[in-house]
Amino acid sequence: MCNKLRHFKLYTSVPIGTAYISFGVESPMFLSPTLVELHIVVYRFDECLFLLDGRFNQLRILFVKTFHILPLQRSIINKERLSNLKHVSLTCKSLICAYDEVIVPHLQRMINLEKLALYFMADYDDIFIDGNNLQKNIISHMPRLNQFIFNIRSMINYDNLNYFPSNEDIRRTFINFKDNQVTSCVDYFPKSKYGQCHIYSCPYALTYYENLTNNFPGGLFNTVQQIELFDERPFEHEFFIKISQSFPFLKELTIINSEQQKSNNENRKYSIINYYHLTKLHLVHVHDDYAEQFLLDTKTYLSNYIQLSIHYDQLQRVTEYFTRNTTRYNCSKVKQLYLYGLSQLPKQYNTYFPYLK
Repeated sequence: MCNKLRHFKLYTSVPIGTAYISFGVESPMFLSPTLVELHIVVYRFDECLFLLDGRFNQLRILFVKTFHILPLQRSIINKERLSNLKHVSLTCKSLICAYDEVIVPHLQRMINLEKLALYFMADYDDIFIDGNNLQKNIISHMPRLNQFIFNIRSMINYDNLNYFPSNEDIRRTFINFKDNQVTSCVDYFPKSKYGQCHIYSCPYALTYYENLTNNFPGGLFNTVQQIELFDERPFEHEFFIKISQSFPFLKELTIINSEQQKSNNENRKYSIINYYHLTKLHLVHVHDDYAEQFLLDTKTYLSNYIQLSIHYDQLQRVTEYFTRNTTRYNCSKVKQLYLYGLSQLPKQYNTYFPYLK
């Protein structure tokens, strides 16, 4: 029993899933009739539900970061309304498969919410999470809600898709949203056999942007420092110009794309792209063209020393066995090198990476 506790924040600087509170299978023997604000990291969302059983009946503000939101595996019967909650934020970085079963019913208990923030990606059934879904399942149950911040990516297996909505179809579902400040991006990946719909309120609130594709609408994302690019269509040089302009404070970039660029021509003069803050570059699952995109000084200028992750065979090919002059400068900016297929760079090539640690 904590009779005077009003604010409790338990956060960590390490990634979600490596440091967290866990209650196991038992309801924790902890309660506070005075707690009004709680920030917590839990491994599973159902552990958070223990805290919503009435033991914190004065709770007004709740921030939850969790690693998993899965179908409930324990008996937690919480159906009472959480009428005192005014501000809730829920973040989950791993793929969830219990949106309808777990997230929706517990949000519907929070009838007096004034501010809600949701950040997650969901494996959904046969239709994307769109404005109609959010209106029906969440907003209509919160008559006092005046600020709804969200970043939701829903994914559907091709076998479950009976209808392939366009981005315009998704955008129309947000016409009646307050201020209509919502961006949507719809993609279909025939080889991977799934579709995805990314919807987010503006301005963008996160420090990362995942599964960014050629359909990226652009814009200015000053808060984002980490992005992951993925597509089954090639990323051309002009696309990377858009990326550098949209993410001026980008520090970490991961590219996943095995498709050859159509515009890769050594005789063409390219606009050189400058990444002013980039310090980590992951090129593990890419076509050689994307290694060239970042290592050729005729395409990219690396302002900072970087950490580079790449396959050794690919690095050999792109640098022409460490003799190519046009890759020499950007390779000289590599301070940490993580090679796949080789534990350590042969010493005879160290001069090509003079600042390598």
